[in-house]
Amino acid sequence: MQKFLFELNRDEEFQARYAEDRRVALAGFDLTAEEQQALTEPDIGLLFHLGVNGQILMHFAALHLIEWQDYLQRMRDGLAVHGPVREGIYAVTGYEGVDAHSTRSGQTNQIQGGN
Repeated sequence: MQKFLFELNRDEEFQARYAEDRRVALAGFDLTAEEQQALTEPDIGLLFHLGVNGQILMHFAALHLIEWQDYLQRMRDGLAVHGPVREGIYAVTGYEGVDAHSTRSGQTNQIQGGN
């Protein structure tokens, strides 16, 4: 999945093929049905849960014109809906998201409301 995203993020011709027919662009990559669904919708939260690197995922979100705050919220929503990250570096570290970390460390979100 990360190989697909890495190529998509860097190759304009591949981006054009993906824009034309997302399912066809996935051909040739060893992806599960769940991964294919997440890549064609696009489901940022599910991709994050599946272990896609945040740097790679950020570019994928930008390709789909997903604003930064919405991108971050979709990642949070993915953790809430699907559970902790399953694979990749975030799974190895036990990362469960900003909210879980903040709660355990006694921090509160002071950014809400523009403050």
